Amino acid sequence: MSKLNIGIILGSTREGRLSPQVGQWVKSIADQRGDANYEIVDIADYKLPLLGEADATEQATAWNEKLASLDGFVFIVQEYNHSITAALKNAIDYGREAWNNKAAGIVSYGSVGGARAAEHLRGILGELLVADVRVHAALSIFTDFENAFTPDAVFKPADLHLTNVNGMLDQLLAWSGALKTLR
Repeated sequence: MSKLNIGIILGSTREGRLSPQVGQWVKSIADQRGDANYEIVDIADYKLPLLGEADATEQATAWNEKLASLDGFVFIVQEYNHSITAALKNAIDYGREAWNNKAAGIVSYGSVGGARAAEHLRGILGELLVADVRVHAALSIFTDFENAFTPDAVFKPADLHLTNVNGMLDQLLAWSGALKTLR
């Protein structure tokens, strides 16, 4: 069987966001494993307007083609006001069937590790027939980032998160492979 294609979805489009640093860290861990094809998928690159506000046929088509090419997802989720970002929710809403019968892992961050955002995302994914895996890395904005609230923010994760990222990837690949048989 060929390797699975896993997209690491950056869940923010905000200027000065931290998700690219976290996404690159996850990708570097994943690439060392050599067990799947991993790629960063930045929702900012698709320039999706708010759903229903403008004709976005071209952007939506490109977004859905990207989602359809993937067997599973790792969501990089930052907590905004106890939930996911509006940009991530909007991007999720632009896809429908392209999400179905796939698996997802979550790497979250925020004041309480992004736990509330991760829980909100799990409910949304369930509606889209995405099986979210149990293990997830929950990063603290206070201890895993230096100067987190400044333009000079630097991601410096504690070593303990490596175990959770690898555990999440193990579960993600198992579920993604099993669900591929349904598509």
